[in-house]
Amino acid sequence: MTGAPRARAAGPLLLGVRHHGPGSARAVRAALEACAPRVVLIEGPPEADAIVRLAAEKDMRPPVALLAHAADDPGRAGFWPLAGFSPEWAAIQWALAHEVPVRFIDLPAANSLAMSAKETRAAEPAPAGPPAPAVPPDPTAEPAPAVASAPSGAPTPGDPAAPGDQANPGDQAHPLDSADPLDQADPLDPADPGATAAPGATAAPGGQGAPAAQAARSAERLRVDPLSVLAEAAGYDDPERWWEDVIEHRGTGGTEAFTAVAEAMAALRAEYGHGGHEDDAVREAHMRLRLREARREFGDDEVAVVCGAWHVPALGERTSVTADRKLLKGLPKVKTEISWVPWTHRRLARHSGYGAGITSPGWYDHLFHAPDRPVERWLTKVAGLLRAEDFSVSSAHVIEAVRLAETLAAMRGRPLAGLAETLDAVRAVMCEGSDVPIALVRDRLVVGDVLGEVPESAPAVPLQRDLTRTQRSLRLKPEALERELELDLRKETDAGRSRLLHRLRLLGVDWGTPAVSRGSTGTFRETWRLRWEPELSVRVAEAGVWGTTVLSAATAKAETEARSAKGLAEVTELAERCLLAGLSGALPVVMRSLADRAALDADVGHLAQALPALVRSVRYGDVRGTDTAALGEVAVGLTERILVGLPPACVGLDADGAAEMRRHMEAVHRAIGLLSETETGTAAAAETETGAEARPHTQTGARSAQTRSAGPGAADGLRARWAAMLRSLAGRDGTPATPGLIRGRAARLLLDDGRLAEDEAARLMGLALSPGTQPPEAASWIEGFIGGGAGGGMLLVHDERLLGLVDHWLISVPAEAFTDVLPLLRRTFSAYDTGVRRTLGELVRRGPAVDGPTGGQGAPAAPGFGPGLDPDRAAAVVSTVRLLLGLDSAPHANDTMEAAR
Repeated sequence: MTGAPRARAAGPLLLGVRHHGPGSARAVRAALEACAPRVVLIEGPPEADAIVRLAAEKDMRPPVALLAHAADDPGRAGFWPLAGFSPEWAAIQWALAHEVPVRFIDLPAANSLAMSAKETRAAEPAPAGPPAPAVPPDPTAEPAPAVASAPSGAPTPGDPAAPGDQANPGDQAHPLDSADPLDQADPLDPADPGATAAPGATAAPGGQGAPAAQAARSAERLRVDPLSVLAEAAGYDDPERWWEDVIEHRGTGGTEAFTAVAEAMAALRAEYGHGGHEDDAVREAHMRLRLREARREFGDDEVAVVCGAWHVPALGERTSVTADRKLLKGLPKVKTEISWVPWTHRRLARHSGYGAGITSPGWYDHLFHAPDRPVERWLTKVAGLLRAEDFSVSSAHVIEAVRLAETLAAMRGRPLAGLAETLDAVRAVMCEGSDVPIALVRDRLVVGDVLGEVPESAPAVPLQRDLTRTQRSLRLKPEALERELELDLRKETDAGRSRLLHRLRLLGVDWGTPAVSRGSTGTFRETWRLRWEPELSVRVAEAGVWGTTVLSAATAKAETEARSAKGLAEVTELAERCLLAGLSGALPVVMRSLADRAALDADVGHLAQALPALVRSVRYGDVRGTDTAALGEVAVGLTERILVGLPPACVGLDADGAAEMRRHMEAVHRAIGLLSETETGTAAAAETETGAEARPHTQTGARSAQTRSAGPGAADGLRARWAAMLRSLAGRDGTPATPGLIRGRAARLLLDDGRLAEDEAARLMGLALSPGTQPPEAASWIEGFIGGGAGGGMLLVHDERLLGLVDHWLISVPAEAFTDVLPLLRRTFSAYDTGVRRTLGELVRRGPAVDGPTGGQGAPAAPGFGPGLDPDRAAAVVSTVRLLLGLDSAPHANDTMEAAR
């Protein structure tokens, strides 16, 4: 699309584009090559003029974005994304390569970010009709800039058969905007609905956050969608296909495509006025002023403007300087900072909430960078991806898919095969009609996970620079593709990575989120799920108020949160996070806050909420080499207070209160088990290494010192006292004020710990299900004993006495009380796995085992069920068991009984 300069009307060259379109980008580049302007004006914030030259750095790799934020409020920010196939990026690269000045002409970010805060604006609202001067026309007004004239044969909107140059496969591209009215926005403009702001950040004027945008889409259709209007006039149901067929696939050279689009936009604006974009009048007034400045400096014929096609008619309006300045008078303003940040293809996608987003950024990036045979090259990429995922795809599949895609395009009357045709061909030829591999292709290739890069010389807050240095030293590179990271905390590098990720989480920069490890469950292992999102750059800028390094910022924020925490649980959780993040500098402040709140808080529920996090901190401190003696003292003190206060706190609770107390009791039970193990290890280590104990500083510390000095016996004593308290709760059968849910759970915890004999458990169940107990209270006891995720179903499967007690009680419940009992029982048994429920059903259908005439147990009705062994079934596994154990394969006497045992 290059060649000798073409004749055009005098005046600036106005290039109205669709954003993020490879065909539009090529057309812009060709038009600039042909016309060779002395200055290029681009729709974007003028603050970017100071850093636009960084786009020529070798380390700058799109997709990237301009990030502007208020200096005193980094959370108020706006992004201006640019991909390698964006027309604006193509214009910037051409200008820098030819040493032509680049200037951004849209409303300054200082104004748009201030307007986003809904501050009062002094300017008059935008007119309701077509764009017009705010004052009568000025006879001295400058002539209207001319749009590039159209040579004969240029395609016209709505005419898919319009003559043009021979189709060029490389010109395939996506539509400029989406088919949604709210998506008719400029991606380089936070003042448009399509501008993307960080989650939680304030949107720029006229912008919508993702939830607000969706609500607006469903609530009103006031904003004009030029693409849909023109496509409908041409008889197209799909606006994007209309744009591809008429503009992108026809590969017209020169500026005729821009002229056709500008004429269509002028007709639409004459019909719809501002089309629902009320802030456009202000923005376009600023664009006209900057355009006038460039024309005076470089000459009318030496200026090229790259902007959204919707704005082209407004830039050609005959308006006076006075009228434009009046619209801009009194706009609010804030001090702003601007920089380049990496962006991702996924964040360019429309489903990410980006208003001017596209559906297939990976596909369009391929089209822009494929010099020839884009369909063949694309299908080769698809084949490579499927092979990497163990799908059987050969070269013959690629050849056949190319033929099918071209045939489909011809049958559908399309100039060239597009994404729809290629995906249909992939599904039919490579995937055998399955949509499962197609989902993988869409995610990895059609959308993609490309993450851009910016040079180190780009402006950044000190915290960002420190983070970048730390990432490099730990060899932890940000990536757009989500991945799991397994860390072994015994290794220094992995321990450093863990500390970094925990510090960032404390600062609100959730680059990584903890995940469940699929391997070892030891405390020396961690699993993280990492994905770098562009919005995290805003979070880093916000966190910069806490310090200039990640360590100092996390320490300062932890200290502030410790002082302002309102509850004991908040402080204990913070203490745990400080240990995980290695913030030893913040621990003294956190510990003082923890001790103060623990001494004043008498609520057993609050103490129970605080204990688990505190015990985890004590335990994790061992593997991280952190001194947790002070935390251990506080943990033991909290446990003492819980042991005293829990029994009276369980009296007089309603159903909701009992359920909450049961959760607290389970959490404390687990925490005491961990604390006992930790104290045992601490005491043994202390006796071995020093033979002495640390001097206690508080009463709580004295208890802890006594526990450590006594060795494992004291740790076991703490657990024994907890077991005695549970036994007291479980045995309160004559105290109806203690809910059955609590008594049943206490009995179950004792049984699981081996501190309650099976005969005693059966006796407690028999008492709870006796005729004198009200059915709802009995059902509540059953829920506490066998409900939840504690394996109660398997307990009933293997202990037929308990199952028989439940079965006998259930059939004896009076009909009038059954409706009250049913919801509790349904909630209890519905939590069991399907296999457990099926087994219980088989056991209940068989009925309880009965004693025969000689006192033996009767044979079960269903094979394999019963209190005794089934010799035939046990014998079937003898050979396999002996093989797994490495024993000789020759059978031995009593093998069946041994295998069963």
